[in-house]
Amino acid sequence: MAMKKFINDPANLTTELLEGLEMCFSNKIKLVSEKIVCRAKPKATDKVAILTLGGAGHEPALSGFVGEGMLDASVVGDIFAAPGAPKVLEALRMFKREAGIILVTLNHAGDRMSASKALRDAAKEGIKVVEIVTCEDISAGIDTDPDEKRGLGGCVPLYKVLGAAAEQGKSIEEIVEIGERFNSQMATLAVAISGCTHPQNGEPIATLPDDKMEIGMGQHGEAGGGLSKILTADETAERMVTQLIKATGVSSGDSAMLLINGSGATTLMEMLIVYRKAGKVLQAQGVSLINGWCGEILTVQEMGGFQMILCKLDQDHKALLSAKAATPYWTAG
Repeated sequence: MAMKKFINDPANLTTELLEGLEMCFSNKIKLVSEKIVCRAKPKATDKVAILTLGGAGHEPALSGFVGEGMLDASVVGDIFAAPGAPKVLEALRMFKREAGIILVTLNHAGDRMSASKALRDAAKEGIKVVEIVTCEDISAGIDTDPDEKRGLGGCVPLYKVLGAAAEQGKSIEEIVEIGERFNSQMATLAVAISGCTHPQNGEPIATLPDDKMEIGMGQHGEAGGGLSKILTADETAERMVTQLIKATGVSSGDSAMLLINGSGATTLMEMLIVYRKAGKVLQAQGVSLINGWCGEILTVQEMGGFQMILCKLDQDHKALLSAKAATPYWTAG
């Protein structure tokens, strides 16, 4: 079947979507140097800057979370492709400050390569920057080496925690400790029931049989835990949340944030039904749910499925997640 999308020249997709984002949310973000999305109103330079990088095609991630209380800037690559190291370094130079910069990198080969090169060059120029890598996907196994785990939608609540801590004027050391603690208590598992096409060439990046689903499929169509028959919403939710509970160590008396992130073609109706069951499993184990989310924060074009994200929360995390934020796709306070 031919690809059906409302696009123009495929070569201009990233440029045009970023121009649209800027026009739609000009009170919150601005586009700088073609592919660096920044806050419309920069925060004070005596506060730590929070930056990230990643390919386009996953909207609203990542640039949709630039703004007050979250990211200071997002460096954007082409569709499903990491931005080059020179563009990342350009952004780091823009935010050079005594307070320092935190660069959040999702654990994907291209992103890590660009970030590593930019960080080496930044160090030579005396730019103070610390990297936090998200690798919360547990599809390869809970005990798998973190370097082998992918970064998925869990980056978004992490942006919120880091951004709020930076707004409060905390030092880079304090923010890194808070962020890494949050990072270590977060786990994500994805499920797909249908694949999607690459919008620049119309070719499928993942396909699934009509009667099958895959728990663990990555956001670029990477293989996961293997195919199975399509389960009900309750069966799927229980199977996934049980693994996430084990991975995060959340237990009776703890507080947690549960997010259901749609991959692009799954309806809010379906996501809410899944949230209902996963939430009931957590509550039955004595876990308090706060700061919940059900919707789309990181998509894979028209892929059918969702990511379930579970974050065990400490007291400071609760406060930071509730703090004021004003970005295109996340508001709070």
